[in-house]
Amino acid sequence: MSPQTAHSPDSRYAWFRLMISLVLAIVGGVGLWLVVVVIPTIQAEFGIDRAGASLPYTVTFIGFAAGGFAMGRVADRFGIMVPVSISGVALGIGFILAALSQSYWQLLVVQGVFIGFLGSASTFGPLVADTSQWFLRRRGIAVAIVASGNYLAGTMWPPFMQAGIAAYGWRTTYVAIGIVCIAVMVPLAQLLKRRPHFDDTASPASRNDGGKGLLPKHPLLYPALVLAGLSCCVAMSMPQVHIVAYCADLGYGPARGAEMLSIMLGFGVVSRLVSGLIADRIGGLATLIAGSFLQMLALLFYIPFDGLASLYLVSAIFGLAQGGIVPSYAMIVRDHFPAREAGFRISTVLTATVFGMAVGGWMSGEIYDLTGSYTLAFVNGVAWNVLNLGIALWILYVRNPRMPVAAAA
Repeated sequence: MSPQTAHSPDSRYAWFRLMISLVLAIVGGVGLWLVVVVIPTIQAEFGIDRAGASLPYTVTFIGFAAGGFAMGRVADRFGIMVPVSISGVALGIGFILAALSQSYWQLLVVQGVFIGFLGSASTFGPLVADTSQWFLRRRGIAVAIVASGNYLAGTMWPPFMQAGIAAYGWRTTYVAIGIVCIAVMVPLAQLLKRRPHFDDTASPASRNDGGKGLLPKHPLLYPALVLAGLSCCVAMSMPQVHIVAYCADLGYGPARGAEMLSIMLGFGVVSRLVSGLIADRIGGLATLIAGSFLQMLALLFYIPFDGLASLYLVSAIFGLAQGGIVPSYAMIVRDHFPAREAGFRISTVLTATVFGMAVGGWMSGEIYDLTGSYTLAFVNGVAWNVLNLGIALWILYVRNPRMPVAAAA
């Protein structure tokens, strides 16, 4: 086997890189979840209110979004090894500095710059973009697997972190996790040194003629994709951010809401993987249209069905509907734009999804404060979902202008 064949798309080496990338995504994702676990502890230690204790998560989230954009540029120029290596070192230094922080403001700066911007950011959009370049026939499932790392991090890390905080305190736990990030991520990043051959090949599932090359594009296509990423996650954020508070308002208690959130995220992982398999057959755009339509239906179901059993069921349906939406953007970008631009373009679209989650969570809270109910917040989510679905159908029309949109969908 020639070296070129050994490192070709869908090769054993490509799958090896995928497994390394998934581990990096899971380990690097700790930066987004550790601060959530320590909110009560930080509140007590620094003598601040609950909103103040939540602010470290907010600045981490903002840094994560901005860093995805910047690190995507770095990955395009130097390869994914460089930003992921930076990520491992920055997370290690960041957690240790956070543990040594003597003031609340020091903690905020460390969380935003070292843990969010320089740390976890490289382990989402840039890793997804890199993975998309190493697969052709199985691009959908490959992208879905690495994109699941963020969800898996949120599932796997919190129990260990909570146990460490209970036994040794939050500062010692931060230091230990910082050491783990450096020890695991920096060596693994070196295994991703090889850069892909840029052949600008679209996924066969998305090709109308079965050939190679980029699909037709439109000058407004990329801005539309960024807006689509923002709008779908404004809609997605309503249940994910507010389901616990919603259950408390209905009298079911926050514990029930936390269970529904776990169900939602668990089914989201399943959906992400299944949607990846589906995308390999029908393409990223068709997968986006299907996921967007199903997410819209699930959001509508939340409005009339507010019984306890109904909410569990609707949360499971919502998780199954929304999991595959975000990875589909990576496939659409790879189908329409040169591979050498994948890091920047995919990271930018995925950054828009992160901002959508942040804006949507805030927007739903504001609507609740104004109306005293979550009903209009769900309606607002449906409206943003309609925008997302409309953009997806418009892209379908641009690609197939002679085909009626309803028939194509």
